[in-house]
Amino acid sequence: MGVRLRKNIPLFVMFIPVILFYALFKYWPMLGVVIAFKDYNFIQGIWDSPWAGMKHFRMLFDNPQSLEIIRNTFVLGMLSIFVGFPFPIILAILLNELKKMWFKRFVQTLVYLPHFFSWVIVGGIVLTLFAQESGIINHLMLRLTGDVYPFLYKPASWIAIFLGAGIWKESGFAAIIYLAALSSIDPSLYEAAGMDGANKWKQMIHITIPGIASTIVIMFILSIGNVLEVGFDKVFVLQNPVVSSISEVISTYVYRIGIEGAQFSFTAALGLFESVVGLVLVVLANRTARKFGQGLW
Repeated sequence: MGVRLRKNIPLFVMFIPVILFYALFKYWPMLGVVIAFKDYNFIQGIWDSPWAGMKHFRMLFDNPQSLEIIRNTFVLGMLSIFVGFPFPIILAILLNELKKMWFKRFVQTLVYLPHFFSWVIVGGIVLTLFAQESGIINHLMLRLTGDVYPFLYKPASWIAIFLGAGIWKESGFAAIIYLAALSSIDPSLYEAAGMDGANKWKQMIHITIPGIASTIVIMFILSIGNVLEVGFDKVFVLQNPVVSSISEVISTYVYRIGIEGAQFSFTAALGLFESVVGLVLVVLANRTARKFGQGLW
């Protein structure tokens, strides 16, 4: 044991920055969760502010607006997962089938590039395309039909644009994990299936999908844990007051009420509720996956 420990000392030293990062920026801030159970104020600070017990949680569940925001967050989160989750898998399978390497690299660059755009840039692109007065699509519709459509001011079309922007931005980068999993599948399996008369579709169903099933399950479990973390940037740059009934989510509500309105304890309670729900969903998803021989732990 001592010999193995001495041999791995360089690895432990390299791991120290990672430990410090998680200790300082992930675990130490968790102590601040205590303000969800206090009437926090700047003068007394976190530890000396008076205890409030479950007061802020009762306010959370008694406030109709809070329940609407939780519903919006859950709906948008679930739609983002179940609509957007298959796209990186499909994209990875299609890229894996490309034989011309120069064309494969070119397509990979195109689909990876949006990941490196900030949501401010993506929001600008969306406005350029879908704005009612100056949007490119509405200019075309005006010429063809003589009328325009308020894409960003109708709940259904806003949700579709929100989901589409997220898929366009992240699918290419998320496909990297599945491409790595696909590279581990033995090519001889495809050769044997081809000799037995299996076409590309059957090879995908019986070899490709089962070969990356464990990766798909793990990524799905991790996605379920983030169902209430819709993301502040992507909602904030796309929302507007007209569709606030479906676009106001936990992250934007925390910013507006917690930071701008200085209701720190109430929004801390909301954030803690969000984290607990995410943990419960991860545990349930993992238990379900284990029944099928898969699972994260």
